[in-house]
Amino acid sequence: MYIPRKQLENLTKILQPNKVAVIYGPRRCGKTTMLNEFLKDVDFKYLFVSGEDITVQNYLSSQSIEKLLSFVGTAKLLVIDEAQKVNNIGINLKLIVDHIKDVKVIATGSSAFDLAQNIGEPLTGRKYTLKLFPMAQLELLQMENRAQTEANLENRLIYGSYPEIVLIQDNREKERYLKEIISSYLYKDILELEGLRHSGKIVKLLQLIAFQIGKEISYSELGMQLGMSKNTVERYLDLLEKAFVVYRLNGFSRNLRKEISKSSRYFFIDNGVRNALLNNFNPLELRDDAGLLWENYLIMERLKKQEYLSIAANNYFWRTYDRKEIDFVEERGGRLYGFEMKWTKRRNNPPKEWIETYSNASYEVISRDNYLEFIV
Repeated sequence: MYIPRKQLENLTKILQPNKVAVIYGPRRCGKTTMLNEFLKDVDFKYLFVSGEDITVQNYLSSQSIEKLLSFVGTAKLLVIDEAQKVNNIGINLKLIVDHIKDVKVIATGSSAFDLAQNIGEPLTGRKYTLKLFPMAQLELLQMENRAQTEANLENRLIYGSYPEIVLIQDNREKERYLKEIISSYLYKDILELEGLRHSGKIVKLLQLIAFQIGKEISYSELGMQLGMSKNTVERYLDLLEKAFVVYRLNGFSRNLRKEISKSSRYFFIDNGVRNALLNNFNPLELRDDAGLLWENYLIMERLKKQEYLSIAANNYFWRTYDRKEIDFVEERGGRLYGFEMKWTKRRNNPPKEWIETYSNASYEVISRDNYLEFIV
């Protein structure tokens, strides 16, 4: 069963002659499936290749206009899956779009850090970028009504929203699938980096982060717990973010000296991965981290909404040294929007300092009563 992806619509809009559409996203999030669906409606000649194919690598890393012309041939669309596997892919794509008339190119990659470094500068002014995440609730509404969405909420908080997870019915099978993602896919891009050591400590680092969702983390403390330097912890977390495992949220500050602005909070791209790392798939009534799962879920769903609906926003958390805080702050259109995530229903007023300092800012509590409006 194919669940229509919002980025499929956006891909159709941005694909242009002599431009490259770059699609980033975590492994197993559905990039190849979406491409195959897109190609069903293509009525002109195209070439669909994998960057993992050694023959493809030889041609697309050649930096030879003659070899590139020979490879593309008469195709009007070149699609490269796992493009990060090709050396110097950016320079070669530049040669293709500059020297083959009217050709369109789509390149996908599971690791932003590798693909961005190879593509970014050579394709300045020649590319459009899309991010594809695990399934968004705004996509799932196409296959379920509101009552079904409410019924599936706990499942999403525990098992996440990878496409296969959404389609699997048996919870034990979901657990097996998530553990397979962790063992086979999650760190693959990172571990392939030359010179990277302490691969086992990446898992331990993520497990520590999993307990600190919604809290500022200390690189020094994490380093002491893991027996590595503060700089190494920062580097690993940066790689994990670029490989679409975690997402970093920075502190917001404009006016108050007592605002925390140099700290960061980390969230998981998918709740299911977070719970699999802890091997905890217990139902919510048996857990003490339902609030953390709720906050992680809402923030990631909001990020998907921003990406898929082209909502330009800067995202932060807000906290003062005397512990006044707001979970999520959006800065867009010259205004600030503060959101507090509450799993349990209770009255919550905005911090006085927030209202007094930012007179044009809004504040809203996101609970189970109104969360769908926030994420779809």
